[in-house]
Amino acid sequence: MTSAPTLAVWKFASCDGCQLSLLDCEDELLAVAGRVRIAHFLEATRHVEPGPYDVSLVEGSITTAGDAQRIRRVRELSRTLVTIGACATAGGVQALRNFADVEEFRSVVYARPEYVSTLATSTPIAAHVDVDYELHGCPIDRGQLLEVITALLVGRRPDVPAHSVCFQCKQRGNVCVTVAHGTPCLGPVTRAGCGAICPAYRRGCYGCFGPMETPNPAAQAALLRATGMSPEEVRRVARTFHAGEPAFIALSEVGGGPPAGADQPM
Repeated sequence: MTSAPTLAVWKFASCDGCQLSLLDCEDELLAVAGRVRIAHFLEATRHVEPGPYDVSLVEGSITTAGDAQRIRRVRELSRTLVTIGACATAGGVQALRNFADVEEFRSVVYARPEYVSTLATSTPIAAHVDVDYELHGCPIDRGQLLEVITALLVGRRPDVPAHSVCFQCKQRGNVCVTVAHGTPCLGPVTRAGCGAICPAYRRGCYGCFGPMETPNPAAQAALLRATGMSPEEVRRVARTFHAGEPAFIALSEVGGGPPAGADQPM
């Protein structure tokens, strides 16, 4: 009898929210557990089986030299490695250190900073090892997570959207908050996955799921400026959950220019 494929879940620098999304699957998780053998998941159980593992889910960014060494070992043990969440795919909120002096941060936050060993940057997993698949979000969507796990189990490509939140707004019948109310919104450049929750309640998208497949940072910056945001506000809104994403870095950099006309294509 063929043994069930093994699943491992790993944590690096993160808040654990994406691992909790997996635990929050409840009944669906029971069905998944019947198809796989959970061999390493310290958030859920102390039981650990030695690798190699068929699938590894990795949460968190690389922020220490120890992290950089450990992720290489995880990659060696994993036949398929999937990064989950903004920290693992883009460096997370902690990637804000990439734009400042980490030594200054360390001296302000910690009473004994000399005891804290950290890198000057927070980087995504893909900056250190080969990644087979990325699942975006802060936190990830549990439906998308189940889709990825199920697809990998049956040997097909996961069906996860790469288009923008604007598409989901149309599906829900949301009135565009920017057009109707002049509300700043990152929906045109943000990857779908949340179900357009914020626009559904007349709030602009915050970019929780990172950049969509083909974003236009210059046009988005012009749109944000046209809604009344200052250059500093544009920089701040672009440097949150996905501060390390190249598209959002570009948005934060071009956002300091003069307001542009609305005729630029999105």
